[in-house]
Amino acid sequence: MNDNSIPIIASPYRFQWEKAQNCYVLLYPEGMVKLNISASEILKHCNGVQNVSAIVASLQQQYPNAAIKSDVHEFLDIAYENSWIRTKGTKEV
Repeated sequence: MNDNSIPIIASPYRFQWEKAQNCYVLLYPEGMVKLNISASEILKHCNGVQNVSAIVASLQQQYPNAAIKSDVHEFLDIAYENSWIRTKGTKEV
């Protein structure tokens, strides 16, 4: 995933706050992935509109004292490898 990639939550996943778990989750037909705060903050921006560079910039404004670029890239790569996200314009498999 590069700075110009535009990530979006992949089907069949649904990103939402789960009150019973007291955290954000990715729901899918076979289960659920509980997300930590950092993962949740990143996935909130994976809306198919912002590219990775814009996501990093937005999060950097939110957390000005944190060096987050490499962490965001690392998480997005993991999320992509796990098929939680895809890049806008790519077909679902």
